Amino acid sequence: MRQIVLDTETTGLDPQSGHRVIEIGCVEVENRRLTGNNLHLYINPQRDIDEGALEVHGITTEFLADKPTFDQIAKEFMDFVRGAELVIHNAPFDVGFLDHELKRLGRQWGTVADACGVLDTLKLARDLHPGQKNSLDALCRRYDVDNGHRELHGALLDAEILADVYLAMTGGQTRLSLGAEGADDGAGVAEAIRRLAADRPRLAVVRADQGDAERHRAKLAAIADKNGQRTLWEELEG
Repeated sequence: MRQIVLDTETTGLDPQSGHRVIEIGCVEVENRRLTGNNLHLYINPQRDIDEGALEVHGITTEFLADKPTFDQIAKEFMDFVRGAELVIHNAPFDVGFLDHELKRLGRQWGTVADACGVLDTLKLARDLHPGQKNSLDALCRRYDVDNGHRELHGALLDAEILADVYLAMTGGQTRLSLGAEGADDGAGVAEAIRRLAADRPRLAVVRADQGDAERHRAKLAAIADKNGQRTLWEELEG
């Protein structure tokens, strides 16, 4: 199953008021493994950025001045995500902005939902942890995902962090340390299954040699002789 963990940064909070997308970060996950095939785009919004938004992501109008406009990156973006399931934290916000950008280009572009499935990890987190904080930062603490390098919001960085959180959140809980230091909302810290590095060494496969097999048969024969009947292992082997 191909999934794209996605995040955006924008000039403000409301596309209906003319705010635009300025950054898109996409992290590809194939069958629950990060592929490294990511997409990162900066976009010239052709308008000023609200002061409140600037404080969140730190992306300036001057930085974006020489970047492509949305119509110039739309095909690259849609080709990358088409047919995948988008994994987004607070999906209505990001999808709303992307749909607004596509609408500006013409009806032939359709909507995000026409091209992709959408999974909202905020809704998923609220279902799993009702009554608790479910921001991305809170989920990082709950699932022991390192986000210490996240001083400002950035679309690709946030997508990478969300990918780790999503895989931990849907990968099963291994232990619940009640009362552990750093417990979230007094409910304990769920210790998630850690993702192994893709470049880790292969596990060694050690097979029995002829001597091992002969010793094994001798041991089974001794057990059978003592008990007066064949061992279960021998029965299974026929």
